[in-house]
Amino acid sequence: MAIRTVGVLGCGLMGSGIAQVAAGAGYRTIVREVNDAALQAGMGRIRTFLADGVAKGKVTEDAQKKTLGNLAGTTQTADLKDCDIVIEAIVENLDEKRALYQAVEAVVRPETIIASNTSSLCITELASATKRPDRFGGLHFFNPVPLMKLVEVIRALTTSAETNQALTEFAASLGKEPIAAPDRPGFIEDNHKSSGRRCRSGRRT
Repeated sequence: MAIRTVGVLGCGLMGSGIAQVAAGAGYRTIVREVNDAALQAGMGRIRTFLADGVAKGKVTEDAQKKTLGNLAGTTQTADLKDCDIVIEAIVENLDEKRALYQAVEAVVRPETIIASNTSSLCITELASATKRPDRFGGLHFFNPVPLMKLVEVIRALTTSAETNQALTEFAASLGKEPIAAPDRPGFIEDNHKSSGRRCRSGRRT
């Protein structure tokens, strides 16, 4: 599953960060928002983050130009038709996610992978709302996305081994540290002093 073009659904705090790191890693990246105001706000967030990085000497001007050159914004779901992977990062509302997956599936290729950034909804349940449950998985990034190294890769009951491997390799290609996480609400803390997994309540699992 070669990934060359990345789609991101949502250009809020998480979506804009995901789009930024994907574009920065060299992927052609298309981020979709519901309206132009939301899109411009998200794209502005990316430009500001990069400009601040350049001013502080943490981002080179070449890296800034490369990222922005690989990045495009849209309000049209149809513009995601050539994406090899589409990462959803919208509000944590099951019905809205389901509706958006259906709209995306109507335009992308059958082999396109769909992933969700959710941390509170079941990936298996989300996968069942699509026509490609074997090509659906979870990619949970941490905020702020450009700075946090850990990415959880969540395999639904229906996610194929090939898709899971592709998601893991994709996360690594972004310069992140992919880690397998269980399909349940909550997330693993990036705490190298503990070998246990913890859910949001802090309970070790």
